Amino acid sequence: MTAGPIAFEITHICTQSGARTGVLHTPHGDVETPMFMPVGTQATVKFLSPEELYAIGAGVVLANTYHLWLQPGEDTVAMAGGVQKFMNYKGPMLTDSGGFQVFSLADSRKIKEEGVTFKNALNGDTLFLSPEDSIRIQNRIGADIIMSFDECIPYPADRRYAEQSMERTLRWAARGKAAHERPDEQALFGIVQGGDYEDLRLRCAEELVNMDFDGYAVGGTSVGEDKETMYRMVRWSVEKLPLDKPRYLMGVGAVNDLLEAVSCNIDMCDCVLPTRLARHGTLMTSQGRINIKRNIYKNDFTPLDPECDCECCRHYTKAYLNHLFRSHEGFGTRLMSIHNTRFLLKLMEEARQAIRQNRYNDFKAETLSRMKFDGRGF
Repeated sequence: MTAGPIAFEITHICTQSGARTGVLHTPHGDVETPMFMPVGTQATVKFLSPEELYAIGAGVVLANTYHLWLQPGEDTVAMAGGVQKFMNYKGPMLTDSGGFQVFSLADSRKIKEEGVTFKNALNGDTLFLSPEDSIRIQNRIGADIIMSFDECIPYPADRRYAEQSMERTLRWAARGKAAHERPDEQALFGIVQGGDYEDLRLRCAEELVNMDFDGYAVGGTSVGEDKETMYRMVRWSVEKLPLDKPRYLMGVGAVNDLLEAVSCNIDMCDCVLPTRLARHGTLMTSQGRINIKRNIYKNDFTPLDPECDCECCRHYTKAYLNHLFRSHEGFGTRLMSIHNTRFLLKLMEEARQAIRQNRYNDFKAETLSRMKFDGRGF
């Protein structure tokens, strides 16, 4: 078991697959792994209350450093007593570093060695974020786990750019670690980058391990590459990581991707996918995705997913959800967001059970077959 602001304990290794279960011990409670982490960008998971998150089995919840920096500002969050007290979430939380915005705001940012210049999405002002700034802001926000500032590069990227970016990410990781003012209270993770280049991924992982972070993340995937390329990058990234520290695959929430991540001994995944899909009327079910807007559901008075135990599936029908969505009623989006989020949390519960039963490969194959996987993901 690792020690520090968090501790990670491996509880079982599947004899069939090598996948593992564990427990992540944090200042705000213990969470079983592998796990899916709902994303609360603005210190709120869209359409779900903290009480609903508890009810559906959420553990770690994410908040977005960049967005909280802009609004309401890290000082306001700190004055509230930290992000958990600010949003009344009593479980563990994680903040990203702002590094993804280096990718997503590519049209309005400039990267240099000192850091990144952004345009404020709210008022157009020029902002500057350095590795030290990112850690300082995250120290103020106060989550249990914080992330190193990095560059998430696009796919594809030529080797020269990928190597220069990876090396800068390593320098930024060292600068951020040196700036970390709450190492006994907040775990700091390093992020493996390197694009679709095996030697760069391996070198980045090795150098981060030498810096001795509390855990490690895999970044720069799910940015437009095909599935096999993505899985290859994940396998390369974890090859050199220590077995006794948690591993976090960033920005992944499709069912097939989560199942593959577990096969690679990934312990933590996050994504906005469940609530984003819900807003567009798309629902994850044990038989695959469905689009609730379709006319075939107008008079379908069966539960959305008879295998799901969420509030939506226990109390409401497809016909009612179809009506709510077509009527633009917010209650429908809330119910569907609860369902999709619970669906992924339950999937990981089932994955953990299969690992403990030493049948994870069977579980993975059965799940993909039942959901009619067609290569595009869920």
